[in-house]
Amino acid sequence: MAVPLFNLAPDLTVSRLCLGTMTFGEQNTLPESFQLLDKAFDSGINFFDSAEMYPVPQRAETQGRSEEYLGRWIRSRKISRDRVVIATKVSGPSGQMTWIRNGPESLSARNISEALDNSLLRLQSDYVDLYQLHWPDRYVPMFGEIEYDPTRAFSSVSIEEQVAALHKAIVAGKIRYIGLSNETPYGLMKFLHVAASVSLNPRIVSLQNSYNLLCRNFDSGMAECCHHERLSLLAYSPLAMGILSGKYLALDGGPADSRLNFYRGRYAEGESRYNLSNDIIRKATESYVTIAEKYGVHPVSLAIGIIAF
Repeated sequence: MAVPLFNLAPDLTVSRLCLGTMTFGEQNTLPESFQLLDKAFDSGINFFDSAEMYPVPQRAETQGRSEEYLGRWIRSRKISRDRVVIATKVSGPSGQMTWIRNGPESLSARNISEALDNSLLRLQSDYVDLYQLHWPDRYVPMFGEIEYDPTRAFSSVSIEEQVAALHKAIVAGKIRYIGLSNETPYGLMKFLHVAASVSLNPRIVSLQNSYNLLCRNFDSGMAECCHHERLSLLAYSPLAMGILSGKYLALDGGPADSRLNFYRGRYAEGESRYNLSNDIIRKATESYVTIAEKYGVHPVSLAIGIIAF
């Protein structure tokens, strides 16, 4: 069955399922990545998401490969650019990836411009359909954190400067639409307010936050914002990093080559947010898998279906 389509914007139609490329170039080789892209495209998926920092676990030697593999696939298969929707992301400030603009240091206008140009080169494209800010240039609780601690706030680039840089890229034809990621209700509404002041609205069309049956933070405040402002949620990690597949419930802890086992100790987010040593998470996962089995539905299909359809 072909994947149904959805209007992300008036002139931007995407498949309801988007294939993330986060593992391309690390866990997946180039031939494996091409095989996955072929299968997705042949099934009706036209929406592909990447990021300048991918693949993960991130390291200097592989940074940018996910975008590169996606671009090489499009060129290799001779797919017309208007048949695919490409989304990618610029990294927010981080002290952990010094190989990306020294940190990256910030989401300054210079950093956004440099990141975008480099992504376009790797993707072998003149433009990105959806360009997203991977995480905010300010302190916010994210990647498993839920409590806001004002003492952790730091000096950050203004949202006005970020929006101006994105606006400039749109005018230059390098970006069609803008998305936010790992944002909060405050950040989303602030960006929309500033974007409206430079007539950028409704260029911000989406929010990519984690959402699945074990992570429902989106429902608290953000769902209302997206509903009233007509923004679409691009839910990442719908399988809770594989937990909802049920494979990690096995007595041996699941396949040795599965992500959370093979990269144990290098997935801080997965090991904090989706740790099966947490009794509540384990019991919730066991109950969910039992429900899937009761109705004869594979846990993966059920988890994705609940979110996407």
